[in-house]
Amino acid sequence: MQCTHIYLSIYLSIYLSIYLSIYLSQLSIYLSIYLSIYLSIYIYIYIYIYISQYTYIYLSIYHNYLSIYLSIYLSIYLSIYLSEYTHIYLSAYLHMHHIIVISPFIMIYVILCNSCLYFFFLSFFLSIYLSIYLSIYLSIYLSIYLSIYSIHYLFISDHYLSIYLSIYLSIYLSIHSLSVYL
Repeated sequence: MQCTHIYLSIYLSIYLSIYLSIYLSQLSIYLSIYLSIYLSIYIYIYIYIYISQYTYIYLSIYHNYLSIYLSIYLSIYLSIYLSEYTHIYLSAYLHMHHIIVISPFIMIYVILCNSCLYFFFLSFFLSIYLSIYLSIYLSIYLSIYLSIYSIHYLFISDHYLSIYLSIYLSIYLSIHSLSVYL
């Protein structure tokens, strides 16, 4: 009788250990598959939202600064260039006109008094007007172009990156969880 209890206990312990090991291995496989699918979906959604929001905010700020910087830079550059160009062009034009039409004494007076101030103010106002107009135009154009380009680029790159990361993490987690449980 004593011997049967020992055999029965050994048999039950072996049976239970085998049954529990099979049950736990199946449970670990199911849990690893479930967790890998759950985490891949969760990570995909999280990464997609995070990357899309972060890059959208970053690029919107960046392209606004870029458009403002470029419009200011171009307006300053164009105002200097147009000021010099209009001053040189108008002074050369009026100088040639005065040489042909008016006598030398009147030409000297007109060139020195009137044309210097006239050229200066005309070139100054033309350069200011054109720089303001071009800075507004360039700022609007650059912001529209950069926003369309950044949204199109983000839409494509976010999907590929989040799909790649979710697949990679699901494979990694399923392999890692299987190795831990087995």
